[in-house]
Amino acid sequence: MASLKTALYVGACMTAWMITTAKMDIIPKAENVHWQSVDFKTILIWTATPSDYTYTVLYSEDGGNWDTNPDCIQISDSECDMTNSLKPFDRTYTADIQTEPAGINYDSDHDEFPHTYSPPFNPYRQSEISAVNFTVESVEETAVSINIIDPLTSIHEHTKQLSIRDILKKDLKYKIMYYKSGSTGKRDVTSNSSTAKISNLDAGQSYCFMVAAFIPSRAKAHKQGEWSSQICTPGHKSPLGELSLGALVGGIFILIVVLIIIVTVAVLCCKCCRQKKTIQQSSHSTVV
Repeated sequence: MASLKTALYVGACMTAWMITTAKMDIIPKAENVHWQSVDFKTILIWTATPSDYTYTVLYSEDGGNWDTNPDCIQISDSECDMTNSLKPFDRTYTADIQTEPAGINYDSDHDEFPHTYSPPFNPYRQSEISAVNFTVESVEETAVSINIIDPLTSIHEHTKQLSIRDILKKDLKYKIMYYKSGSTGKRDVTSNSSTAKISNLDAGQSYCFMVAAFIPSRAKAHKQGEWSSQICTPGHKSPLGELSLGALVGGIFILIVVLIIIVTVAVLCCKCCRQKKTIQQSSHSTVV
């Protein structure tokens, strides 16, 4: 009899386990979880099979306690804006995406539903930096001034919208690449501030410039931001400087031909005048 009860108990446990496992297999679990962050606006993104289940996102700072993102509780979307939750910026965060039935009672055990953990993410060291805007101003014949506009973030503090320099401070530098128009040789310099003077340029030549944010304290994959569009200075070449070698040689040849024609015509005119004068003198002598 005892053996029968034991067998029934084991059978009941196995049946319950199988039902729970089957149920867990049906519940959609967040997959392909990754972070997307540009200029410190950070979105947690995942994929899941369409269903009536919702998702709640929790996050942990440096392996500490879990907090719930108030904007991502029982959401049906497959993304969550984590921008305002990831502060301080220079910390490593992990997110936990919980799958839940719609209208779940928060007194119930959440561990019975699937959890998916994100890769660790540090916004200060991993957020990508977008292309910057800048201007180029001539200050001397052989020098220009580069003025860079620090990109704004979507983060506000005390009604002020922060720029990437407000966050990165002295870690933010700019890489400036430039080359002479029509040349393949490129040079680059690094500026510690948002302004830079580029000297030793060839006077009157056109130069093209591109700028990118540069954070040398980061790992190689996240050191440099996106390159900007290029801006080229107009240059001030002389008309002769704009001519090709062939055109210049052709022009010189034509000029020489014209000079020869002028000289030849002048010589012929002189000869004619002399001959006429000689004839006149001969006629006058004959009359006398």
